[in-house]
Formats: sequence, C-alpha cells, structure tokens
Amino acid sequence: MDSGAVFEWSDLRYFLAVARAGSTLAAARTLGTSQSTVHRRLAELETRINRKLAKRCTTGYQLTELGQRLLPYAESVEAAIAAFERYSLASDTDLTGSVRVTCSSTMADRLAKSPLIEAFHARYPGLQVELVITDRYLDLAKGEADIAIRFGEASDNALIGRKIAEVPWAVYATRSYVERHGRPGRPEDIEDHLVVAFDGEIANYAAARWLRSVAPRARIAARSDSWPALIATVKSGAGLAPLPIHHGDRDKELVRLIGTTPGLVSEIWLLVHPDMRQTPRVRTFFEYVIAELKGFRTLLLREFEK
Repeated sequence: MDSGAVFEWSDLRYFLAVARAGSTLAAARTLGTSQSTVHRRLAELETRINRKLAKRCTTGYQLTELGQRLLPYAESVEAAIAAFERYSLASDTDLTGSVRVTCSSTMADRLAKSPLIEAFHARYPGLQVELVITDRYLDLAKGEADIAIRFGEASDNALIGRKIAEVPWAVYATRSYVERHGRPGRPEDIEDHLVVAFDGEIANYAAARWLRSVAPRARIAARSDSWPALIATVKSGAGLAPLPIHHGDRDKELVRLIGTTPGLVSEIWLLVHPDMRQTPRVRTFFEYVIAELKGFRTLLLREFEK
C-alpha cells in the first residue's frame, strides 16, 4: 500500500454495507444510493489501499481474507464516528429543530393525526416531530433516528426506554379460506394449514416468533416483509396469520380463528440511546410521552380509523 495514499472515511460505509448485505445491490438499497455508486466507491477504496477487500461469487460478494481481517476495524471506525455525532448533538442546548421519531406505518398513521403531537408543537413551537416511517428497526446508535416507538423490546442492550403498551394478537384468515381449508381449533393445528409468514424487517415480531414456534412445519403460502403487505396477503385468502385484534376484529373480511394465547402479545416500547437522552430536544419529547402516557397508550391501542 502506498503510504501516501489517503482514503475517504466515508468509503468504509460502502465496504461495511457490502460486507453485511452480501451484494452491491442490497448494499445500495441499504445506503439509499445506486448500485453503480457502491461499485465505484468500493473500487476506489481498494485502489487506494492497493488490496482487494471483496470478491464476486455466485451468490453476490464475499470478503477476501484481508477484508475479513479489516472488517472489525472498519466497524470500530463506524462506531467512533457515530459516537462523535451523538456527543456533538448532545451538546446542543437549544429547544429548536427536529425530533426524528421512527415507527411503523400503522403507528405513524395514528400519531400523525393525533392531537397529542399538535399539543407538543404548541407547547414547544421551536420543535418539530418528524416521523421516520419504516417497519425496519433503525439503528439509534448510528443516528438513523432520535427516538423509536416500536413493537418489541430493544434488541440492543445499549438503548434505554419504557414499555408504553401491550397489544394482544389473535390468528385470522378470510371466510373464503375457512370454507376451503377449515379452521384450526388449537395453535398446534396450524401445522395442517397454509400460513403467511413474517419475513424481512418484521420477522422478529413477537407474533412471528410465536407462529414459528407453534407451527414450525406449516406450509408457507406466502411471505411478507412489511406490515401492510402481510395484512393484504391474509385478506387475499392465501393463508392465516396472527394479527393485532384491534385490526383483525374490525375487518369484516377476516375471521378470528384462535384467540389470544401466551406469546401472542406484542409490547410497544419507547426507546432512545443514552447519549441522545441528554439532548434537550430529544429529552423534551421523551419526557412528554411519559407525562402523557395514558393518552399515547390509548392512541396506540385503539382501533384504526374506519
């Protein structure tokens, strides 16, 4: 390697994305850029260090031996940069700017229409709640959002938070599905039915884990990697799946097959990274949700608008 060569730190983002995704196309989707940009930036990094970091294979890209050895160092740089950004943001003492709150599309629909958010804006006119809507669990440590309101407890032990609600689920299918295939009487009977499996970003939902545990050998009719797609697939009659009762019971096309059982309850958590918890604008919204917890719980548990 040329000792005078200097690469851009941002090039490491592309190396890490390819290492994690296993392909330049998937890496491009993760980074929100084009596949050609990923190719170019990875090639530039390899040229600057005069070494190959990844090689093409039949299934995508694999790290070379050197790439595997350098991966933890690149991850350390990523973590250090994220910490630098968090600490710099935490030094902002003004109650101005945006508070980026990540949540699922179903939660966002209710939050966006809520008078609770309007009341927050009226109380703190310098602050603006910005909803980052995705079923993917954004990385708060990397600054992808400031606060998360999400199903399931934090998988990252570095986050702190508060459980704000519990959502009961049940198993549903369409009436036409029941006419064709009958209805399971017990959770273990699901093994003999067609199911719509949770995939991608929603595969770690508590209901998804429950379905895999009670019916590991059930025939999978379809897989859905987003919440709206899963609901639409169940409503198409393709198979059965767990759904929140506040959605399933109100939908005239669906029939509740198995009621709430142990394991079929999802928790909703309010989460924040400890560093960002001290940022005034983030702390203000976090504490506002806790102060108005009854209202937020009612909002998140009530039936969807018809």
